[in-house]
Amino acid sequence: MKKLIYSFIALLAVAAISACSAGGDNPGVEYAPNMYVSFAYEPLSQLANDDNVNGNNTINPNGLNMREPVKGSIARGQLEYAEYNLPKSNENYEASSAWRNPLPANEYHLAEGKRLYNINCTPCHAEDGKGEGTIVLDKKYPRVPAYSDRLPTINAGKAFYSITHGKNLMGAYGSVLTPTQRWQVIHYIYQLSGVTPAATASTK
Repeated sequence: MKKLIYSFIALLAVAAISACSAGGDNPGVEYAPNMYVSFAYEPLSQLANDDNVNGNNTINPNGLNMREPVKGSIARGQLEYAEYNLPKSNENYEASSAWRNPLPANEYHLAEGKRLYNINCTPCHAEDGKGEGTIVLDKKYPRVPAYSDRLPTINAGKAFYSITHGKNLMGAYGSVLTPTQRWQVIHYIYQLSGVTPAATASTK
């Protein structure tokens, strides 16, 4: 038995010496790598039932490797999403009329609004905002109302809500544009159409 142990130690020593003499990027023999490079778990996959009491996982009753966030919690840097968190409904569309654009209509926000508008909106609304974008001209989509016709009938809050959730044939852009970006687009489309934003409705 002692000879076997000595032989194993000798092999390890030879391997270590070989690794040192090899030089370069050769790391040599890696022993028990899981001690410092652990296997990663998928955060929402099923947790191994190592602590099982009467068939119940006592570590996490939901059977997940990571607990879900507390209901109502907001991720860091995402507070602005909570400020405009009205689910889609006709009642909430009317309620959104009380929202004001929190951004000043300065050169920066107008430039960003134009950039985002050209990326996301021109296929339908066109660069001039008159509703004859490329997919409309190709007869793939009905004509879109010109901003100069549509914007006088709503205010900035409703425009924001429509961009967020979609309206009629227009799709929702709440997952594409952040709240700040939506407000920037709204500043730009009012400038583009030459329409003065309608007054914000009373919150009473």
